[in-house]
Amino acid sequence: MAYSEDYRKRVIEYRKEGHTLMDTQKVFKVAIITIRIWENKLKEEGTLKKKPVIRSFRKLDPEKLKIYLKDHTDAYLREIAAEFGCCETTITNACRKLKITRKKDHAL
Repeated sequence: MAYSEDYRKRVIEYRKEGHTLMDTQKVFKVAIITIRIWENKLKEEGTLKKKPVIRSFRKLDPEKLKIYLKDHTDAYLREIAAEFGCCETTITNACRKLKITRKKDHAL
């Protein structure tokens, strides 16, 4: 879990008051390297905000998967996996993330 921006500011302000790295580490219980990283980030970027976490699909393009599934409604997972060059679990997980179900209606 990352430290909040407010906490980071307090650590840097405490450090700017003239306290040593060791004192700051003991008071705020943050590693010295972390304090230095925050100081460098403030100097270079002018902010202490956390970087947003951007998660993406690693093995396949979700748009291509959607198009393929529309065109091949009866394809098995193994066929889809072979088409995209990955394993069946990857296809299952991608469908789950995209909220696509593979259940089919069977008429009696």
